[in-house]
Amino acid sequence: MKVLVLDRDGVINEDSPDYIKSVEEWQPIPGSIEAIARASKAGYTIAVASNQSGLARGLFDLDALTEIHDRMIEAVEDAGGRIDIITWCPHHPDEDCECRKPRIGLLMRIEQELGVSLAGQWFVGDSARDLEAARAAGMIPVLVRTGNGSKIENDIDRREVRVFDDLAGAVEELLKNA
Repeated sequence: MKVLVLDRDGVINEDSPDYIKSVEEWQPIPGSIEAIARASKAGYTIAVASNQSGLARGLFDLDALTEIHDRMIEAVEDAGGRIDIITWCPHHPDEDCECRKPRIGLLMRIEQELGVSLAGQWFVGDSARDLEAARAAGMIPVLVRTGNGSKIENDIDRREVRVFDDLAGAVEELLKNA
């Protein structure tokens, strides 16, 4: 099974320092929805792994998060693809949970639900936390410059991390080498 794991905010949709709190605030990054659909149509199982501490901070509730995810799923389906699984960490960064990236609890949940190892698969993110989680799970860390990616690009080892302008560019390269 080929699996593509994606962070959400800053990779699929525009990020905000004020958090994405409602479906109205959720805006896909140009080309991201189509990129997910292309990967899905090419046989990739699409998984999303996202820290969502806004839940613990009381900025939005589970119903709002579900509406956001439903909108994202619908957009990908309208483009001819699918998102197979979405995992999220609801905890505050100060909580000592196992699911908040850079820990690998979300990735382990994806492995358990899909019945597959993620070792050697791509994890596309826009933060150091995403890259650390990818490495800890034996995945290939991929950084996109959208979201916070351009801010950390100079702090990473380019020999260990693949870097692309956006998700569309990453998926294009992934499918070339599939």
